[in-house]
Amino acid sequence: MSGFIILIIIVGTAVGVLTLFIIKSFIAPRKIESVVDLLKSGKNQQVIKAAKLLLAKEPRHVDAHYLLGQAYIAEGKTELALMEFKIVNQIGKFEGLCREVLFRKQAAELYRKFGEPEEALKEYLLLIKKEPVQADHYAAIGELFEERQMSDKALSYLQKAVELNPNHGGAHLHLGILMYRKKKLLGARVELEAAVRIDPENYQANYYLGRLLKEMHEYPTALRSLEKAQRDPEYKSKSLIEAATCNMSLNNMEKAISTLERVINLDGNTTANDLIYARYFLSLCYEKVRNIDSAIEQWEEIYAKKPAFRDVAQKLSQYQELRTDDRMKDYLTSSCEEFEQICRAITVGLKLEARDVKENPHGLEIYAAEAEKNWRSGRPMPRLIFFMRDNDMIDVSIVRSLSEKMKKNNISRGIVVTSSNFTRKSIEFAQTRPIDLVNKEQLSAVLKKVKY
Repeated sequence: MSGFIILIIIVGTAVGVLTLFIIKSFIAPRKIESVVDLLKSGKNQQVIKAAKLLLAKEPRHVDAHYLLGQAYIAEGKTELALMEFKIVNQIGKFEGLCREVLFRKQAAELYRKFGEPEEALKEYLLLIKKEPVQADHYAAIGELFEERQMSDKALSYLQKAVELNPNHGGAHLHLGILMYRKKKLLGARVELEAAVRIDPENYQANYYLGRLLKEMHEYPTALRSLEKAQRDPEYKSKSLIEAATCNMSLNNMEKAISTLERVINLDGNTTANDLIYARYFLSLCYEKVRNIDSAIEQWEEIYAKKPAFRDVAQKLSQYQELRTDDRMKDYLTSSCEEFEQICRAITVGLKLEARDVKENPHGLEIYAAEAEKNWRSGRPMPRLIFFMRDNDMIDVSIVRSLSEKMKKNNISRGIVVTSSNFTRKSIEFAQTRPIDLVNKEQLSAVLKKVKY
């Protein structure tokens, strides 16, 4: 009798356990399904509460962690979502609602967002094993290697992405940028043009294509690309600056000035670095058109923020005497007509008579001869004078150009007059030829004596 009772107890216990297991197996999926329905209905707070209740009973419930992460994403709490996804990754079981490929795509994006490129890279490498012909994964890996300055690996993965999907605009874009930085301009151009062809509104591609075309001296085409790039607030100031430098190269200073002034007045939408570059190029434009006071204003603005920027300190030093030397200021800033009068006066001060005047890219050329009262023979000795008002050091190429013109015109002696100074090579070149060099200090002394 006692044995029979024991048998009944054992059978009853087994049936109870089995019944409980069946009930749990039926109820648990129903609970998850109800949480999924809440998520689909946009009831994110209820999803969060329900998922947390499930996790309180079963901390390693993969689907509950996954749904909690999805609800956090929907609520914009992506950092909390990443924490849940990390737990899912640690558990590593993808047998229920949480599908591995979709999960890893989302996890990789979250890792990238929160500055964990190594973890993102791991996810994409796993995705390649799951989806070996999916171009997006190769493109993402290429971008991650690009961010880490591993350009060779980046190129390899990006090229694979383009091979798998020739219409992958992002891969073409990043390939183009990498090649541009490596100075492979022809290859970069092919990739950037492909990116723009696939998506004409790809403003980043238009920006880099504009820069590349500018370096290839295709200024009109570059300007068209940069104009498109200006529609994106992120690239607006940069594109305007690049467009201005194109116009500077085309010697369209008026357009360049108006463009750079526009950058400076963008109401806080210009980065500090872009603002410095805009002011610097604007100063060069002002210097070119002889508006030296405005150029100095820009150099002073730059110097106050970044004293070591390019040659700003040198420029301010070079032009410092303009504040006390009105004659030198006239020489540097006068109009073309006034400058000719000053040069004629200097010619007279050198005891010569001007016979002919021609413009050159850096100033004026005056063909002169000794004043009549100084003739020692029956005919005057011809002179060729270069008047330079470029503030750069006078290189040997300028002095050589004078020498060649002297030979061509059968002129026995030449003079280079400059508001700056001469390089060592130009001085050495002149020392062995009938050429006199008048530097800034000597010019200042002459200007004080002449009348104009």
